[in-house]
Amino acid sequence: MNRKIKLIWDFIGEDAKKTAEHHAVHLEEFAKMKSIEGFESGTEETNDQQFLAYITVPEENMILVRDALRPKRGQWVED
Repeated sequence: MNRKIKLIWDFIGEDAKKTAEHHAVHLEEFAKMKSIEGFESGTEETNDQQFLAYITVPEENMILVRDALRPKRGQWVED
């Protein structure tokens, strides 16, 4: 089974949207640099002052990303 995990970074404040978008760019760069297949990165709005950046990776890559980038939290992704 190829389970995926969504690793999440939260950003709060007036610049939260821009910061989350910028962070998502670096998440994508990291995944490409480490040759992680099947990743997805992006941002989501929680409210007008809170955004998150995320990267979804196959379970076998979770430790690599977690240890290098230290997300605030993670969750399993439903297929």
